[in-house]
Amino acid sequence: MIGFYNYTVILTYIGLMSSVVGMTQVFEGHYRAALLCLIVSGTCDMFDGKVARAKKDRTKQEKVFGIQIDSLCDLICFGMFPATIGYSLTVGKGALSVLGTVASVLFVLGAVIRLGYFNVVEQERQEQTQEHRKYYQGLPVTSVALILPCVYILSKYFDFLPLPQTYCISMLVISFLFILNIKVKKPGNFGDVVMTVAGLIVLAGVLIFGD
Repeated sequence: MIGFYNYTVILTYIGLMSSVVGMTQVFEGHYRAALLCLIVSGTCDMFDGKVARAKKDRTKQEKVFGIQIDSLCDLICFGMFPATIGYSLTVGKGALSVLGTVASVLFVLGAVIRLGYFNVVEQERQEQTQEHRKYYQGLPVTSVALILPCVYILSKYFDFLPLPQTYCISMLVISFLFILNIKVKKPGNFGDVVMTVAGLIVLAGVLIFGD
């Protein structure tokens, strides 16, 4: 079989499978289950790079494959999947469905541009240095695994934040941040702990306020 199937890509594949399952839940109208799948995908992505770097004898092909497969899965997990949720929330609702369509298109477009640019820059960087990346350029697409569930929770808690409009406007803002040339500091070990705690809080919020 073609491809690589060692432990360095297992978490990436699990995250992808979680998002595909999440999209099936969107079609069933089970948004809480879908967002839980999004959180699982985000958790897998947070640790898959650390697992891959732990293998010191990776070949050049394995490293390049890791970069490519990670971005391809990210496009589905944190581009197409969240966009599917956004469109589903507005479909068949007149003018609101136009907002959902535009937001979904721009969201996926922003994600694919950012990921494609990252692939080019990261491959060049790894050919020049073995140092770990300290900053992201543009908002990382994986951040939506925390941001959009938070939007969902806030919409459920505050009546003045209707979910379809709030979610789609958030996607529009995020799509711009994906391609904005800003530096976002990469979290270190302490940052990973903070992100993990934040993820657990968001997970609890989705379980409590979800339907």
